[in-house]
Amino acid sequence: MRAPLTALLLLAAAAPGAAQSLRPAAPYALVAADGRRAIQAAVAGGQDLVRLDEIAAGLQLTVQEDRASKALTVSRGLNVVVLSLDQPLASTGGRVMSLPVAPIRDGQRWWVPPDIVGRAFGAVAGVRVEVRKASRVILVGDVRVPRLAIRQEQAGSASRLSIDISPRAAYSIAQEPRRLLVRFDADGLDAGPIQAGGGLVDGVAIVEPSTVAIALAGGYGSYRSATLPLDAASSRLVIDVLPAGVAGAAAPPAPAPARPDARPQTANPFEPAPAGPPPALPPPPGIRTIALDPGHGGDEHGAVGQGGLREKDVVLDVARRLKGQIEGRLGIRVLLTRDDDRLVPHDERASIANNNKADLFVSLHANSSPIRSARGAQVYSLSPDGLSAEARRQADSPDARPVPVLGGGSRDIDLILWDMAQVRHMAESSALAVLIEEELRRRVEMNAHPVQQAPFRVLVAANMPAVLVEMAFLSNPEDERLLATDEFKMKIVQALYDAIVRYRARAEAQGALRRP
Repeated sequence: MRAPLTALLLLAAAAPGAAQSLRPAAPYALVAADGRRAIQAAVAGGQDLVRLDEIAAGLQLTVQEDRASKALTVSRGLNVVVLSLDQPLASTGGRVMSLPVAPIRDGQRWWVPPDIVGRAFGAVAGVRVEVRKASRVILVGDVRVPRLAIRQEQAGSASRLSIDISPRAAYSIAQEPRRLLVRFDADGLDAGPIQAGGGLVDGVAIVEPSTVAIALAGGYGSYRSATLPLDAASSRLVIDVLPAGVAGAAAPPAPAPARPDARPQTANPFEPAPAGPPPALPPPPGIRTIALDPGHGGDEHGAVGQGGLREKDVVLDVARRLKGQIEGRLGIRVLLTRDDDRLVPHDERASIANNNKADLFVSLHANSSPIRSARGAQVYSLSPDGLSAEARRQADSPDARPVPVLGGGSRDIDLILWDMAQVRHMAESSALAVLIEEELRRRVEMNAHPVQQAPFRVLVAANMPAVLVEMAFLSNPEDERLLATDEFKMKIVQALYDAIVRYRARAEAQGALRRP
């Protein structure tokens, strides 16, 4: 810690800052898996600040003041971030970062800009942290908190509520004597200003962690609802609140989670809905479940760099981060073939994906080469050499054996040979590999041979589009250094996330996914 601290002190001495007066501000909400808590906030010099002790308690961090060095240290174990008390500067992992404002003391309490919480405190705590300043929400870990935009329109005597949801989240609607409750499958809700009230709606508010309460005015008779897709990641829930005596769909106590509206979407999605509920049709082809496969584990360390960085540890870290991004931002279910340090056999990894009917399979690895200059990311799909001649010859045979699944038995519908499961998906696997390569290339260095095919056993039995991603070469000292940094790992995560979003849009547009 001494070198980063010395750098901060030298910079601080050049232009010492002065504390500014604090004005109270609306609190932030820290949302984690164990609940939601309020974080006091203030404003100084036009910049938001949050209570450091409350943030530290929420992330289980230790705060210490070094008055001689004019610095604050925020730490957990060996992970430390140092904040200068004189300058808007912080240092962690040997990197110095600028902040909007330096920490400010108010009696015995310290206030810091929320920017540092997302940029450094999460890495120190070993957990994903996302700060949404516009809505004053701090998300900790793999929590699902969709953004909601709620507004109301009047159409004669009826009131129409529109709730834009991003990312999409399942919900149910329940009716009580004087209100409707829209319960989302989420850990919390991020709702901006609610533009609702009037007509048959007395008001709309967020209650509990993840429920929208619609207070009903006198004269209410019934409601009807429909869901409209907006884009690949978001949807719109439309609720028509109808007066007594108007034909409409009476609300059941608790309908099943909403499905996409079967009506064709028009240029004006608010044009009056037909009387009665829309027919429920199966959802269109799309990605609902993704299997992420962190390679190796247990006694199998995988590649090991000269500095001691182990492949099994890096890929598990990236898989956990990617799972949080996908579930939190897209609302897609994500399975990890392992979520701890244990060895999972290759065939069992595919079985986990097959058994859970995953739509995509992404195996994560770090490469190694006897040529130390070899470096950069690569993406693989299955080579035909990975399939037996018999498997290729019998790809369409009706007498093939079923794909094994966890717990014994087999899948009833997709009867195909174990070493032939990937045959029908090879074209889509190649398409996914190309999208991933394009997104990686925007962010990290690529190998001279970025997209390849190879007979990897872990891909052979995957009964869905499947790829293997080599993030970098641990045998290369520079790549090893990068793989040890949060910044590089998050570049990999963002590239994979964006590629999945692009592939999902492509699959939904073309109906490319063949669901069993």
